[in-house]
Amino acid sequence: MSRPARRAALRRAVACATVAPLLLAAPAAAQRPADDRVQRGLERLVAAPGGPPAAIATLHRDGRTTVLRAGRADVRRARPPRPDDHMRIASVAKAFSGAVALRLVQEGRLSLDETIGARLPGLPAAWASVTLRQLLNHTSGLPDYTRSEGFAQQVADDPRGYVPPARIVDWVRAQPLAFAPGTRYAYSNTDNIVVALMAEAATGRSYGALLRDLVLRPAGLRATTLPTRRIALPRPFLHGYEVAPGARPQDVTTLLSPSGAWASGGIVSTPRELGVFVRRLLGGGFFGAAQARAQRRFVPGASSPPGPGANAAGLGLFRYRTRCGVVYGHTGSFPGYTQWIAATADGRRSVTTTLTRAAPSGRLLRQLRAVQTAAVCALLGR
Repeated sequence: MSRPARRAALRRAVACATVAPLLLAAPAAAQRPADDRVQRGLERLVAAPGGPPAAIATLHRDGRTTVLRAGRADVRRARPPRPDDHMRIASVAKAFSGAVALRLVQEGRLSLDETIGARLPGLPAAWASVTLRQLLNHTSGLPDYTRSEGFAQQVADDPRGYVPPARIVDWVRAQPLAFAPGTRYAYSNTDNIVVALMAEAATGRSYGALLRDLVLRPAGLRATTLPTRRIALPRPFLHGYEVAPGARPQDVTTLLSPSGAWASGGIVSTPRELGVFVRRLLGGGFFGAAQARAQRRFVPGASSPPGPGANAAGLGLFRYRTRCGVVYGHTGSFPGYTQWIAATADGRRSVTTTLTRAAPSGRLLRQLRAVQTAAVCALLGR
């Protein structure tokens, strides 16, 4: 792909982004009628104009995981997506940084009412009164760096270049708060960058080390990593694409450095391990009951992209109230990938969905949310 074509593909892609036993279900042989509805929904997504080259869903119930999938992990080869394929998890990474922060709250090294000014006095004075709680539920008012001129310039000029967290902050350092902290909800990717910086300041350790020791190792997530300089995905992996109706899919798997997303969206994982993570997150495996209660105090606000049903925002977690019941989790979009993870309140059942294109809009987004709703119904047996 030529440099101008790569830049054009990146601009379009970024604009769109904003271990249990397995039962593998072939398209014609879903395990249950409710699963079959999810399977047909995945197939329709892949077949739709502008649809993803691949889609995969996992449903964990009664100690067993069913995998439903459609399309190809790589458009050049006839191989379906698999639950152990690596992929970029996009803003689902915010659930991980939330887990790190809440563990540090449990340990007394951070407080939900602690302010940016107290912990990070070098950040803009206008941000000083913003609390960790407001960062975690997106009521901070911090400007979103992915909408900044600096971020756009980085994508245009050096999309594969390493971006340190300090530069991310610098892109929005001079911008005013969007509103008084705590008065409104507005999803901002800057929030979780600052959450990770507060965690580093509280412990004197890198965010990557905290993530590894507080979340990844305790949960046994050996295939989940936070790359900063490595752009290639570990094998096997799901290729990510930019797609448009009537055009050939453009592979954007390695067109953008994950360092520019860092704690806000840079993690690499697999469908299988995302299921393990969200079950442990809801099941109390990372922090105590007091932190779990705080995490599940919700304000009106949708994840990005919106998940199924009525969305509400907690601390690094969203509530999805659907016609079949309530689940809790997070969505995400990155060039080439759209993600959703969720689990029941007790963490015993989980669902994940992955598309190999950035978050769709319009009719395709409505289709995706309908498939996710069907997956919740299948998960809850309704």
